[in-house]
Amino acid sequence: MKHTKVVPWALSDRELVDYLKSSENGLSSTEAKRRLEEHGFNEIEKKEKAHGLDIYLSQFKNPLVIVLIIAAIISHFLAEEINALVITSIVILNSILGFFQEYRAERALRELRRYVAFKSRVLRNGELVEIDSKEIVLGDIVYLSIGDIIPADIRLFKVDEMTANEASLTGESMPVLKEIALAGKEQQLPQQIHNVVFMGTSVASGSGNGIVISTGKDTFFGKTAAYLKQKSPETDFQKNIRNFGNFLLKIIIAMIIFIIISNVILGKGILISFLFAIALAVGITPEILPIIMTITLSNGALKMAKEKVITKRLISVEDFGNIDTLCCDKTGTLTEGDPSLQEYIDLEGKRNEKLLLCGLICNSAKKYKGRKIYGNPIDRAIWLSKDIDKLKPELKRYSVLDENEFDFKRRRMSVLAKRDKDNILIVKGASESILQVCRSAIIDEREIELSRDLFSSIKGKVNGYENDGYRIIAIAEKFLNKNESSKNDEEGLMLLGFMLFLDPPKKTVKQSLKILKDLGVNVKVISGDGSNITKKICNDVGLKIVYEKVVTGDELGSLGEKEFENYCEKYNVFARVTPEQKYRIVASLNKEGHIVGFLGDGINDAPALKAADVGISVDSATGIAKEAADIILLKKSLRVLARGIIEGRKTFGNITKYILNTISANFGNMFTVAAASLFLRFIPMLPRQILLINFISDVPLMTISTDNVDMEFLKRPRRWSMNLISRFMMYFGFISTSFDLALIIPLIFLIGASPALFRTAWFIESALSELIMTFAIRTRLPFFKSKPSKWLILTSLISGIIIVTITYASFGGVLFEFVKIPLSVLALIILILSAYLITVELVKRSFFKKFEM
Repeated sequence: MKHTKVVPWALSDRELVDYLKSSENGLSSTEAKRRLEEHGFNEIEKKEKAHGLDIYLSQFKNPLVIVLIIAAIISHFLAEEINALVITSIVILNSILGFFQEYRAERALRELRRYVAFKSRVLRNGELVEIDSKEIVLGDIVYLSIGDIIPADIRLFKVDEMTANEASLTGESMPVLKEIALAGKEQQLPQQIHNVVFMGTSVASGSGNGIVISTGKDTFFGKTAAYLKQKSPETDFQKNIRNFGNFLLKIIIAMIIFIIISNVILGKGILISFLFAIALAVGITPEILPIIMTITLSNGALKMAKEKVITKRLISVEDFGNIDTLCCDKTGTLTEGDPSLQEYIDLEGKRNEKLLLCGLICNSAKKYKGRKIYGNPIDRAIWLSKDIDKLKPELKRYSVLDENEFDFKRRRMSVLAKRDKDNILIVKGASESILQVCRSAIIDEREIELSRDLFSSIKGKVNGYENDGYRIIAIAEKFLNKNESSKNDEEGLMLLGFMLFLDPPKKTVKQSLKILKDLGVNVKVISGDGSNITKKICNDVGLKIVYEKVVTGDELGSLGEKEFENYCEKYNVFARVTPEQKYRIVASLNKEGHIVGFLGDGINDAPALKAADVGISVDSATGIAKEAADIILLKKSLRVLARGIIEGRKTFGNITKYILNTISANFGNMFTVAAASLFLRFIPMLPRQILLINFISDVPLMTISTDNVDMEFLKRPRRWSMNLISRFMMYFGFISTSFDLALIIPLIFLIGASPALFRTAWFIESALSELIMTFAIRTRLPFFKSKPSKWLILTSLISGIIIVTITYASFGGVLFEFVKIPLSVLALIILILSAYLITVELVKRSFFKKFEM
């Protein structure tokens, strides 16, 4: 659709339908398929999609890699051809290895995107069907209701008190009222066009339908460059990684300056000292950390996907595993989430068909031509009642004149219906909400004033029903002498009775709660239902209620800020809370230092989902809830969620292994070189040898994402601790240095090794010690009691064989100046490595007891 040729918002409904070659019954399936093939999917091409060349070139964006390339060029012009060749070769090999790993991770991310689908209701072949939003085409008739994400630019045909949140497109903070009056041709900005809803915005209230006038990149949203440049805020995990990088960089810079100066002063040559320092900087810098993170997080995300847990933001995988507090609703989480209508009874406890009739009339569920029913679970349950067939003749006598939709502040909805000559306002909602606006009640077919005693009596009956596990919906009515109604008319009502719904507990929830408890996750139930039914369900599923107290929304509303925070921390079950209170509870727990996960699927859950460290929704949730969430569960189940948390913790554990391995090995190497530079008359290792160690030792670490994680590590949430990382660096870095010196001192002062022999021996010892360290610190158990992954074992064995073999091969002598070492020196290296492994094993036990992450 080109807006310059035709202005859809200025055409009449008939003109627009004809122009788009559609109809009031929508498109046929055949025509929709043809248009989809012609115009493509209704989606915006993301600029952040990484292509192969982009990924490969990104490998050279590391400043140290650029410095290495410069060093290779300098070596070439100074006739140091072997240095230039080795440096260039290792840079290229490292970039190729990094490219294949990142390309694989990018493919994994694209694979995940197909799991998260937003659904839309459209007319196809004259019937209302639910399809993937990306399959919407020009001319589709789309039905919208509160909480929906607008899937395309849609010219509205019909609206019912419809407002749209257009902040993401226009910056307007308040919802915009939508109308069907035609706009002028001269109006070209979204802010000016009130008879169109726009892709990427959401329905804030009301409902409506209309015809699709633009899809994908042709929509206003698709043309907005700002949308494509949006960046997600930095997470706690990202901040810690950045802090770690800065921490390590300061140490590296200080040590490199010291090494350059000391080597130049000792007369080892400016060029060779410079090349050595740069090579050492590359060798001791965790330059593959971003690659390791991407690989590990993407593998973790794919494993979570197999557990029916889909991550929308890759970085959320780590935060998901570290959740220590999970806030969730009762309905659909502790219960099946599919309520059924059990009874419809008057105030005397007798079944009354009028209540069921009123429930069918005052109902937001949409049933089109006898097919699937769309709507909230309560309204759907009413339509699915087995007793409605006998009421259909009576139902036809009513026609709906006006509707006042449900909202979470009133907790009720109403319709103005005409029967014969009478206009009747029928109101349906939560029992407390209805009772507040009733003036009388029907008892024994007589209208009786709702006195304080009668109110208390009715309230007692409601409590009794809730104690039996029923969810209560009250029905009231009044005659209205007009053809339109508003929410203000919902007063002075006559209470008719109640509809009782049953939503039984899930069979698996007891075991799921136990798993979460074993994982150290504290579950807090935040429900919109009454306190009695919430308490009963919690007791039925074995969730221990702190101090047997269910905190109500009214109670929270009476508290000061400090008391509110104390209640959120102290208690674990909340009932009759408002959307704002849900948000405040989550925000308060965040403020107290918890990593909070919030599980929600409704329109009213969106603010709390945004406030949580990890917003969790389900595939069947409203569009606005799915948009606000970081994690999508393909099945709303605590067991599925618990399995996802375990995978998140495994991901965190494997990233931790790399961090601790790198920080300790690198610091040890730096300190060894700095110490050795003070008494050696030659460069302790050639730049090309350092780069070779760096390359070979990185290969096994590329497979760290496949490693197994000990069950002990998974039992509780863990957080980043720079204090622990720095202590680990000092402890194990100095151990590494001690055993390096245990080799260096005999080589120099006892054996009198030549520079070539010294470098070869230290190359073998240094490279193999890094491999050994990986197996020692990957577990807090004795290393032989924890099974590594087969890939980690295989790549480590291959790397170890290459390390030893290359020193004996002829090309190793030519390219790297290695020499064959005597068996006595090789035996000394084996002895030192054995002692090193034993020492690390002994020290790590006491270390992790004293300092815990």
